[in-house]
Amino acid sequence: MRCFTVLGPSQTGKTTLVAKLASLEGMPRKSASPYGTSLTEFDFKNESWCAIDTPGANEALALAQDALLASDACILCISPTPDDAVLTAPYLRAIEASGTPCLVFINRIDEPRGRLRDVIAALQTYSNHPLVLRQVPIREGDTIVGSCDLISERAWRYREGQPSALIELPPDTIEREHEARSEMLEQLSEFDDWLLEELIEDREPASDTIFAISSRILKENRVIPVLFGAASHSNGIMRLMKALRHEAPPAAALRKRLAGSSAAQETAISAASFHAYHRANVGKTVLIRAFADGLKQGASLGGGTLGPLQEAGSGKPIGGTVQAGSVFAALKSDHLPAPALLTQSASVGPPDWTTPPTPMLERILIPGSERDETKLSATLAKLAETDRGLKVMQEEGTGAALICAQGPVHLRDLRKTLLEVFRVEVSERAPNPVYRETISKPSDVRYRHRKQTGGAGQFADVQLSVRPNERGQGFTFGESVKGGTVPRNYIPAVEAGAREAMEKGPLGFQVIDVDVTLTDGQYHSVDSSDFAFRAAGKMGVKQALSQASAVLMQPVIRVDIHIPSVYSGGMVTLVSSLKGQVLGFDRDENAKGWDVFRALVPGGVLEELARSLKSATQGIGHFSKTFDHFEELYGKEADTIINTHGSGAQSH
Repeated sequence: MRCFTVLGPSQTGKTTLVAKLASLEGMPRKSASPYGTSLTEFDFKNESWCAIDTPGANEALALAQDALLASDACILCISPTPDDAVLTAPYLRAIEASGTPCLVFINRIDEPRGRLRDVIAALQTYSNHPLVLRQVPIREGDTIVGSCDLISERAWRYREGQPSALIELPPDTIEREHEARSEMLEQLSEFDDWLLEELIEDREPASDTIFAISSRILKENRVIPVLFGAASHSNGIMRLMKALRHEAPPAAALRKRLAGSSAAQETAISAASFHAYHRANVGKTVLIRAFADGLKQGASLGGGTLGPLQEAGSGKPIGGTVQAGSVFAALKSDHLPAPALLTQSASVGPPDWTTPPTPMLERILIPGSERDETKLSATLAKLAETDRGLKVMQEEGTGAALICAQGPVHLRDLRKTLLEVFRVEVSERAPNPVYRETISKPSDVRYRHRKQTGGAGQFADVQLSVRPNERGQGFTFGESVKGGTVPRNYIPAVEAGAREAMEKGPLGFQVIDVDVTLTDGQYHSVDSSDFAFRAAGKMGVKQALSQASAVLMQPVIRVDIHIPSVYSGGMVTLVSSLKGQVLGFDRDENAKGWDVFRALVPGGVLEELARSLKSATQGIGHFSKTFDHFEELYGKEADTIINTHGSGAQSH
């Protein structure tokens, strides 16, 4: 079996394209996962094929990346509008990082939107590989009615719902065809010395030889051929499928490519898992591409035993063994992670290029009932196993389930899966912002802890000096007690009490960057104890903090914003509007046509930054974040935060 992925932005007609390719000969067999990835198995020219159709939403980019683990080649399906080329930038980035041979298909060519050469020029901005036009359009007025293949120089006229008809090349297209063919041959000659010599000697190479050169160059992933058509009318579909058949490399080449970009030995890789999902009453289903013969139910794979196997398209049980190259679904094989490279005895992490964009939307999930509460954390852990675009954590302070999703659509799908598959109902809210407080002036206190109850009493007397520390220095404790006024064995208890007092200061937040020094005190030979000195340390520090002019501290986050260069100009205004500080930007060395824009922003604006960034970049931009430092916050903004999240909220 041969396998390819169709990927690209939403609304480019990917699903229609897959359906038409799969229906060229006979009846296709299709299945879909709850996450929107679908598999279609079909036969073409006595070979079996599997097409993976991935969702076009930017939030689902991780699904497209994972599908490339199973793909001998891919088809990037794009719009015929030059201005839409930027929408393909994330997909070209993923394809190039993975090393997957790619064909570009400009779809919906029946809708006149611009010149093909403008579309290709706009696309080339984001591609390190040369884009090589393999056809020229035949036009009548503004309408494209057919195409001419630049290798065979044969012309075809589109016929609605039927195979295209072979025609003479119209005279008004001849000059354009010669020009485009010369350009194509020049581009191909950069990767073939024989062809270069033929062109220099002004000899006309035979079509069969050019086809062979073109096929080799795509298998070696040197160029990206560009074809066009209109899938909804079946125009250009047969030519695309034939190109894929002749030029896509075999499964063995994929196995070698995966070994080269991971820690796995080529000969040891038996299979690659590329997608997994949970279904009610079925459990976990893992989709797998086999690279070795002999896999069957009960065989060893990934360090465990394979459960029942099914055909990926039809869902029919597989009784015998699976051949190398086949795509299949494994049930009751919960030990298999996805995505992963699988040997008989272990599962190896997938190559780095499958790492999804950093999730930007943080939400607290609130279970609907006590029963749901006990199930939620285990269920989220299961989902995070099958969805690497999802991060699961706990909220600081409350311990509530905190998830990081790719965006609102991803979050909606997650809640739907929780309800429909696991019967766990959740509502959601934004997480509490992480604020701190510190002090702005020193304070000295004397605190005496005395209690007399039945039996032994409690007595501890401490004299404390509380001072602001340098930013980032954290909590420090020291002592300068002379003459044994506080015995040495009680000093650790005073420190423990002081640390406890840091958990919540007068503004209602954790206290940072404070130095506490024990300078003097008194004890009682009978009534003093660790407990008493701990209590004295805690209450003494609390009293000192309340006298030391508490200041609210907000987190400042460093963000690295990844965007196509065309959007960089708008980033200064965007960051400034969120009270951020621009640090600068560089070209992204890992992706042509992209910039990395660096800034410092207040922690409280991250969600707004995610929203504004999506809006400013047509959903393409994303950022990664790291905590940088805390800084003081004053005035009305600070008062609002204290009243909403701090001591003001707790006193209501």
